[in-house]
Amino acid sequence: MWELDQHDSLRKITHTLAVKNEEISNFICTLKQNLDNLEANSNRVQDDLESEFTSLHSVLDEMKENMVTRIKQERASRTYELQSQLSACSKALESSEELLELANQTLVTMAPAFRLSLKAKASDNMSHLMVDFSQEKEMLQGLKFLPVPATPEIQVSECQVCDNTVTVVWTLPEPDSKIDHYILEHRRTNHEGPPRIREDYPWMVVEGIRVLEYTITGTRNATRPITEDTYLLTFTFKLDSSSSHQNLKVEDLSVEWDSSGGKIQDIRKDKNRTNSPMHSPARSALMSPKRAPTTRPGRDRFTAESYTVLADTMIDAGQQYWEVRFDKESKAFAVGVALRSLGKFDQLGKTGASWCIHLNNWLQQSLTAKHNNKARTLDCAIPSSIGVYCNYEEGVLSFYNAKTKQLMHTFKTKFQQPVIPAFMVWNGSFSVVTGLQVPSVVQSGQRKNSNTSSSNASLT
Repeated sequence: MWELDQHDSLRKITHTLAVKNEEISNFICTLKQNLDNLEANSNRVQDDLESEFTSLHSVLDEMKENMVTRIKQERASRTYELQSQLSACSKALESSEELLELANQTLVTMAPAFRLSLKAKASDNMSHLMVDFSQEKEMLQGLKFLPVPATPEIQVSECQVCDNTVTVVWTLPEPDSKIDHYILEHRRTNHEGPPRIREDYPWMVVEGIRVLEYTITGTRNATRPITEDTYLLTFTFKLDSSSSHQNLKVEDLSVEWDSSGGKIQDIRKDKNRTNSPMHSPARSALMSPKRAPTTRPGRDRFTAESYTVLADTMIDAGQQYWEVRFDKESKAFAVGVALRSLGKFDQLGKTGASWCIHLNNWLQQSLTAKHNNKARTLDCAIPSSIGVYCNYEEGVLSFYNAKTKQLMHTFKTKFQQPVIPAFMVWNGSFSVVTGLQVPSVVQSGQRKNSNTSSSNASLT
């Protein structure tokens, strides 16, 4: 007993040290990043300062050139006036001397000298172009760095997280009329808790915000705006190609039918059986055997008429929502959830281990809700995409028209073990959209329809 307690204590100490080591490593990365940022920011503001002084010098040089040019123009204009007047006076004086001699003889009194103005047309005073830059010198000597505005404070109580958007609201500790606009930085993260230096997504920058709020749209996974830790915890998954049917070409979030991907296997090992449409999932009503548990970490690949692919992430708590867009011309398509124990021969909705909405385009088009080999025809238009809502604790699985958010069907059950998103397609294709919040209209509709009649019992 003492050895067991000692082992537990040692394990706790080891775990605490591991957590502390991770915190120290993150802090070291933060310090290194701060040093790099300090170097980059210092160079940036120094370059900005030199650019501002260069611009100021350019303005002063331009003003000096303009003022010198004006003085030169004023001097040239007055010089011309005075030279013209001097020339006229010189000619008048010469003419007067000639006429003076003649006047003594003829007594002529209308000599040009009497018509000549003896007042200078231009002044030699240039005091009106004098300058005094003493005030400007004081202004230049008073140049200093811009004051740093107070850090905006995020009003967490007024921020809203709704329908894959985050509305961030902030205020200033004190009014500042000199602020022109705000800059918002945010980035996506796949981790809870404080921000990490190394993330899979870069910082996104929104500039030119002139009001005290901003709405970030199209957010998925977790979003961290500015300095407050606000997260949108959403359900994300990829499709598991390792266990999907061989006739399905599976990418991370899309599936396409591939008739050359593998031959349909005969459940009865009948080598003479052909791949007839009569054995398609749209027509087959055969109850397949359960797959026995295996010791392998994975699961058997779906085969025969079970053209199924599962997600790689299970649901064991909370409210989750995802959407699937499918080719409406697919011969057959289904979407829902299943238990991990779903057998490799089992078709969605044909056993108690799966719940689904099933589209049948073979011979006659129909849309049905299926579970445990019971079905109910749905009286609604076939949408181009379906939204799936799962409330694990309440045992609610609802299907919506993803565009209009109109409720198509709701299963009410009690999940005894984790479920996993499940899909089926035959002669068609589909793609999945994950990382979505539960739409507000879906949440409000769930509260209103808490007593809806749609349930497992309504299937016939």
